Amino acid sequence: MNAIFLLLRRMRWPLAILIGTYAIAILGFVLIPGQDAEGRPWHMDFMHAFYFVSYMASTIGFGEIPYPFTGAQRLWTSLTIYLTVIGWLYSIGALLTLMQDAALRRVLRRNAFERQVRALREPFYLVCGYGDTGSFLVQELAGHGLRAVVVDIDAERIDALSMADLGLRVPGLCADAADPSTLQIAGLTHPHCTGVIALTNQDAVNLKVAITSKLLSPGLRVICRAESQTAAANMASFGTDDIINPFESFADRLSMALHSPGRYTLFEWLTSPLGTPLQEPLAAPRGLWILCSYGRFGKAVQRFLNFEGIESVIVDHAPAAMEAPPDTITGRGTETVTLREARIDEAVAIVAGTDDDTDNLSIVMTARLMNPGLFIVARQRQRQNDALFQAADVDLIMQAGSIIARKVMALLTNPLLSAFLREVRHQDDDWANVLISRIAGVTGDAIPDTWVMTVDARETPALWKALQAGQAVPLGALYADPRDRRQLMPCFALMIARQDQEIFLPGEDHRLAAGDRLLFCGVLESADHLSWTARNENVLNYVLTGEERPSGTLWRWLAGSVPDR
Repeated sequence: MNAIFLLLRRMRWPLAILIGTYAIAILGFVLIPGQDAEGRPWHMDFMHAFYFVSYMASTIGFGEIPYPFTGAQRLWTSLTIYLTVIGWLYSIGALLTLMQDAALRRVLRRNAFERQVRALREPFYLVCGYGDTGSFLVQELAGHGLRAVVVDIDAERIDALSMADLGLRVPGLCADAADPSTLQIAGLTHPHCTGVIALTNQDAVNLKVAITSKLLSPGLRVICRAESQTAAANMASFGTDDIINPFESFADRLSMALHSPGRYTLFEWLTSPLGTPLQEPLAAPRGLWILCSYGRFGKAVQRFLNFEGIESVIVDHAPAAMEAPPDTITGRGTETVTLREARIDEAVAIVAGTDDDTDNLSIVMTARLMNPGLFIVARQRQRQNDALFQAADVDLIMQAGSIIARKVMALLTNPLLSAFLREVRHQDDDWANVLISRIAGVTGDAIPDTWVMTVDARETPALWKALQAGQAVPLGALYADPRDRRQLMPCFALMIARQDQEIFLPGEDHRLAAGDRLLFCGVLESADHLSWTARNENVLNYVLTGEERPSGTLWRWLAGSVPDR
């Protein structure tokens, strides 16, 4: 609703009273006769009456114009002073009350949000849901210089967004993302909207967002969170681009840690956010596992444990309601008697997977006292408990928000990374361990960053021109430091995408071709230097030949490379 229309509608009575008061006062001065300087009767015209009432009513300080008033005029003046003062007090009071009206403030915020979105002139992502997952993702997007627009039904979350120090202005609206009009206001059909990411904690809302996006803006990329197989299948049925189930994703990674620690470590290194400490390889043990809670998370973990041939004991406080197996032990896992019944003395690992952070921490502490050598996996629901879970020193933390955000970031910022990680799944652990050693040798203790470079006229003009001219450019030339070609930059290519061909871990002698898309891995500062080489002809020539060409016509002329005319 238009804020001006709402303001005028709410103020119609105060304005009517104020206008009526002025009209009566003006009419009285026009009708009541006065006397001029010679004592002749005269009548004030409407213009003079309006002028007199205007400054009298607003200042209570005036002169009698154009002649001194008669007694009747002064009596009317006294009455109009009180009348107009009352009218003004009522109107100002009504206006102040209106400004505190929650409905009007919502309309004002909605209109301001709509103006901010319309004013965007660069690509942005529409993020629905600003809980743990959404806030983590928006923070990561801002860290990569990518804009976002946020919709969340919780006003406190939108307030938190407005106070967050993100470095970029992120418009936020408190509204229901399942409402199509909300998505339209938030930029669903905006020409610079490049994707919709539905991350609310309700599958039904995410499903509605996906349907609305595909109907109103079919070309947009849509990424959705789905915590049930039914919702995921429904989203996939009408072409939702990417569907992320955090429980399945975590269970898949856990399974990988069991049978291929090297590949698990490689996945973690290549998908962790910048600034994350380099993780040591994880060795998940084989033996008896205890699963506390048989919800969606517990079911996903048990399915993958079964696939790995690992025995598990399930503990749940409501086995019948959760459709748990008949041999499920009833309890939460926070009690010693329950854990003893679950054979914790024989167990090698325990999964604290309830939907309550306090219960999970309690399970961790109780289990560790009973069996100090346990491998411990804990589910964390709220980011505000980060310090507690870090202090608990568990081996593996399952945080749905972090898993989804990392996966979304990989999909948005680095499409080639997904293809490379698919290839990793087809390799053995020895191959992964060799690659891990190579990455560690390049990045040291820092988590590796990944980036993509496309060989084309816009992004790499110097390299493009050299290739178009038939010059051979080996991949290893790009690794040379543009300031000293004898030094190598801390990076290397993970893969090259060339038309329909994917070349993994290409050698330094591999010749580049126009149109290649290269996925690099290494220290982020190398990306700028590598881009400099690919953009600047003189720098490219230097790393290829060792010849330093002066830049600029004057310097080239002084160096004798420009012939006299």
